[in-house]
Amino acid sequence: MAAAIETKKLTKTYKSRALGLINVVEDLDLYVEEGEIFGFLGPNGAGKTTTIKMLLGIIYPTSGEGYVLGNEIGDMDIHRVISYLPERPYYYEHMTGLELLQFYDSLFGNKDKAKCQRLLERVNLAADASKTIAQYSKGMQQRVGLAQSLLNDPKLLFLDEPTGGLDPIAHREIRDLILNFRDEGRSVFISSHELSEVELICDRVAIINHGKIWQQGKLSELLKGARVEVVADNLTREFSDTVKIDGATVSFADGRLIVDVAEDESNINALIDGIRSAKGTMVSVIPRRKRLEDLFVETIRGARPATPAATVEAEVKS
Repeated sequence: MAAAIETKKLTKTYKSRALGLINVVEDLDLYVEEGEIFGFLGPNGAGKTTTIKMLLGIIYPTSGEGYVLGNEIGDMDIHRVISYLPERPYYYEHMTGLELLQFYDSLFGNKDKAKCQRLLERVNLAADASKTIAQYSKGMQQRVGLAQSLLNDPKLLFLDEPTGGLDPIAHREIRDLILNFRDEGRSVFISSHELSEVELICDRVAIINHGKIWQQGKLSELLKGARVEVVADNLTREFSDTVKIDGATVSFADGRLIVDVAEDESNINALIDGIRSAKGTMVSVIPRRKRLEDLFVETIRGARPATPAATVEAEVKS
């Protein structure tokens, strides 16, 4: 499948006032397939914003290569077929929703009022088209931003925290819209801290920290390794000491045994048989699928110690 985004050893170096030359993004190898929803994850200061700015052609890399829809990053022609919705978009609050879309549509040299009205209908704002942006809730502003991002019928959308700070209903509305983008064959690149949302909609993810990619791939593969929690009562400390399963976590208090173990039928069956033989009472056997949050925390904690890169990215933003 063709690449919507591909980078090879992409690096951005800044000169810090206090620290000298620092790589905020270093040797970044990123691959996003066409027609997928891709999650770009990382803690604050990890290099996400710098990477997105390079992909958009707002800033230029110090070294390495980057391609967006087959064109080198920085190629101005590519801007006609991509869109970007920042985390905190600024709108002219005196404009109505319809006027806002017509204004931005005019920047593409168009005057298609009917198209703007259709886009407002698509994001469920047709009834609010005559309200000013100042009267819009945060969720409504996110939806009008998504409508704006579709004005040029993009092949690739960059969305920065598209559901940040929204209530559960607005979350669902935005999520459904993003899934529809993929159904239409568009590629979607999402930067977000909302890991539960990312897990629901993304096909593949990358986790960046200290300017480097530490995990990248299909969610289904990255989240392999389900575990099972076995809980039993009326047992003795002596029995708990006999539980020896590689990789298992065993806790015991007041007769209750809790064993967290990798999903393995033979180990789990042997454990349950042992509990019954010891006259213990089974309480629960609960499968626990690995979550994206677990992967994220494991990855960030396992990354090399913090570098000054986050400080430099903060300097650049300021």
